Amino acid sequence: MKEIKVPVLIVGGGACGLTSSLLLSDLKIESLLVERHESTSHLPKAHYLNQRTMEILRQHGVADDVVKVGCPIDNMGKIVFRTSFGGDGTLDGKVIYELDAFGGRSLKEKYAKDGPILSNNYPQFRFEPLLRKHAEDRKYGQLLFSHELIEFNQDDNGITATITNKKTNETFVVKADYMIAADGGKTIGKKLGVKMEGPTNILNMVSTHFSAELHKYWDEETLLTFLTNPEGGDSWSSGAMAKMGPSWDKSEEYVIHFMFRPDDPTEFTKENMVPRVRQLLKVPDDLEINVHAISSWILEGVLADRYQFDRIFIAGDAAHRHPPTTGLGMNTAIQDAHNLAWKLALVLKNKADKSLLDTYEKERRPIGMRNVDWAMFTFLNHFVMDAGIGLVPGAPVEQNKVAFEVLFSDTPMGRTRRQRVKETFDTQRTECQAHDLEMGFVYEDGAVIPDGTDTPLSDPMGCEYIPTTRPGHRLPHSWLKSSEKEVSTHDFTGASENFVLITGEKGDKWIDAAQKLIKETDLNIETVKIGKDTGWNDKSGYWALYGGINDDGVVIVRPDNHIAFRTACISENPYQTLESAFARLLGISVSETAQA
Repeated sequence: MKEIKVPVLIVGGGACGLTSSLLLSDLKIESLLVERHESTSHLPKAHYLNQRTMEILRQHGVADDVVKVGCPIDNMGKIVFRTSFGGDGTLDGKVIYELDAFGGRSLKEKYAKDGPILSNNYPQFRFEPLLRKHAEDRKYGQLLFSHELIEFNQDDNGITATITNKKTNETFVVKADYMIAADGGKTIGKKLGVKMEGPTNILNMVSTHFSAELHKYWDEETLLTFLTNPEGGDSWSSGAMAKMGPSWDKSEEYVIHFMFRPDDPTEFTKENMVPRVRQLLKVPDDLEINVHAISSWILEGVLADRYQFDRIFIAGDAAHRHPPTTGLGMNTAIQDAHNLAWKLALVLKNKADKSLLDTYEKERRPIGMRNVDWAMFTFLNHFVMDAGIGLVPGAPVEQNKVAFEVLFSDTPMGRTRRQRVKETFDTQRTECQAHDLEMGFVYEDGAVIPDGTDTPLSDPMGCEYIPTTRPGHRLPHSWLKSSEKEVSTHDFTGASENFVLITGEKGDKWIDAAQKLIKETDLNIETVKIGKDTGWNDKSGYWALYGGINDDGVVIVRPDNHIAFRTACISENPYQTLESAFARLLGISVSETAQA
């Protein structure tokens, strides 16, 4: 039987697996990806690429291609709540409320200040082929679709996996040092005994991807429309929609999600879905609706009890599954891969002890838990907004009609109801303005060295992001200008395993110590001195605001642009300080690194 040897075996060809492949390639680590399906997903599923994910894609040379085809920020800056699109009733076609969203409109300046690139929108069935092309174009990654993992075992020396080519029935063995389980939890987690903790089977949902000419109802700034009307009775029964492009000023395609009862006898075929969608939207009978795909799913908010089983790492949907609200699923998966790839690279190159890999679960599982909780919270908050309108669960249509009639009436109570709608609907900024939730996540325990400062208080609504260089946090973005070019502070890591040492105008001793450390080890350390007379001028002034160090202080930035170490001012022995910091971060001494 044929045998293949590779450092990393990746199981699963979705966004997480494909990202893992291309990131490892950029880090010059060979990998083999196997995916049992013959192609990437044909379902829209996720579509929102948040600002932190776009930063990662930018770091690894993918973002420009996304920006060329994805939704511009000016075409995705609003969500709208309305009763319906069409209809001739007195309550039809009414706009209930609007919210600025995802870094567009009034949010644009704030989001642009905090990062080198803005968020984007590109549906998964188009985004995954783009990722696949990038992964296949990389030198070190091999992708095998229509290949299924049949069995696997691990021991102290690595992973032994049996793979079958589903087209030819050929079977072969893969020997790998490590394995990434990005299979959605379908195979590997079950065999390992992973427990998915949290509520499941909460609601039954169906999603429909369709084409229709809805331009007269859907303005070009809107990304999401939530339908709430007396007939639906609540938000998720009435329907929630997102535009899917491929044109973004006048989208040709959409996806609609709605809840159905467990005892609903409807068979969701393309034929009977068309009248259901037409009913939900209340559009004319002569408006053509072409259904492309239908998928049913169970609402749940679950998290793997473990992310690591020695040489096997659980990532993406295999580790966390939750509602689509706040758009956290695919983003969290890509960020899982980003956290793990550089650690695998350093260990496989003998630049770090394998204990570095233990920090993956320590860092990512708390973020997974936070995001599962947040997605559940924002999904269920739609029922709070229903209450703000005056809808009562289980109430007859006639009673709900009265609530809407009062809401839209030109009466003192109507004005009161509209004010209540504003106050309750504004709470959904936790979904569409979650700037801090997306950018401000922090690793408190892992490959970081605490500096003794307390965790700063964060916005409980998840909106207000405050940059900081406290260890574990994302490196603050600031535009820096030299005589030749302009870059972000994020650009110094590059698509590599580089650590970055950033100091100020009086940080020459840190630079000298770092240069000595580079000569004596096999570490890649980029040194940057920020100040008026240093070659890198703080053009935007944000580093002066958020750098968190004096002119003779230093921060060490990890390859994933999170802060590993910080000291506000010069130490007595800068070389010893840096040597000790890297030994603690990587679990390996300078002499061992040099020997490697």
